[in-house]
Amino acid sequence: KWLLSQIGPLHYVKQRNHLERDVTMKGLYFQQSSTDEEITFVFQEKENLPVTEDNFVKLQVKACALSQINTKLLAEMKMKKDLFPVGREIAGIVLDVGSKVSFFQPDDEVVGILPLDSEDPGLCEVVRVHEHYLVHKPEKVTWTEAAGSIRDGVRAYTALHYLSHLSPGKSVLIMDGASAFGTIAIQLAHHRGAKVISTACSLEDKQCLERFRPPIARVIDVSNGKVHVAESCLEETGGLGVDIVLDAGVRLYSKDDEPAVKLQLLPHKHDIITLLGVGGHWVTTEENLQLDPPDSHCLFLKGATLAFLNDEVWNLSNVQQGKYL
Repeated sequence: KWLLSQIGPLHYVKQRNHLERDVTMKGLYFQQSSTDEEITFVFQEKENLPVTEDNFVKLQVKACALSQINTKLLAEMKMKKDLFPVGREIAGIVLDVGSKVSFFQPDDEVVGILPLDSEDPGLCEVVRVHEHYLVHKPEKVTWTEAAGSIRDGVRAYTALHYLSHLSPGKSVLIMDGASAFGTIAIQLAHHRGAKVISTACSLEDKQCLERFRPPIARVIDVSNGKVHVAESCLEETGGLGVDIVLDAGVRLYSKDDEPAVKLQLLPHKHDIITLLGVGGHWVTTEENLQLDPPDSHCLFLKGATLAFLNDEVWNLSNVQQGKYL
């Protein structure tokens, strides 16, 4: 709450026509308590960055999106620091480039995601980042739109293009389609000529999804807990099942063992397997997914594949990957 009151509910925007280069800047960091239960946010002063070298780009930040801080992943990666930088999805203008930079030049407008081991927070006036973590920003896309959509855009594209090989004519089930990730995934699927089915977790979400153009083939309202997702998908596809499933989490056990209200809106893993068609692709965000031998055998008979969508798969640095693996 303190963080949001300081820098706004959705994103932090810094607009300046001229940037003084010889000043002390402030960046936002978080510090985790020894019990790992509380996180404290602090502004830390830092000297102006030195002249960029090698493959690094010096960037004036125009907008930075606030995404969830995955403290569990940081612990798994054994990244022990006193202060961790806040804000990783950034958009801005290139101020300077290193001698080996080949993709950018000063005054280019770019957008990107800072790696986990970045020393600089996105919530700062100037950052220093490797050129491979940046791309050119389209001219008609605003700073806030670029920073706010880059993370979910990369996730959705990874799920549809790399993990499920989406092609025209395929049927796609996108769970929780009204979420940030879901709306981008729906648009990408429509762009590739796919037939989209989506679930809605509330009446507002259902109305939002029904306004999509081109329209979604079917919106399944799961808010009351009475609609069976598998039956609805099989009915929509003539009993063949869907070709691609992008979940937003799944239930691993019975409802009695998972009493939380939020979990009741998630489909059971057996429902996903049931509605998946022959040769289908299931892309899951459930990192602790457990499949019993009968589940694996059913996927085997269908010739189906299972892929895990890791939010950080493209952003882990080579050094940290080697250390982790």
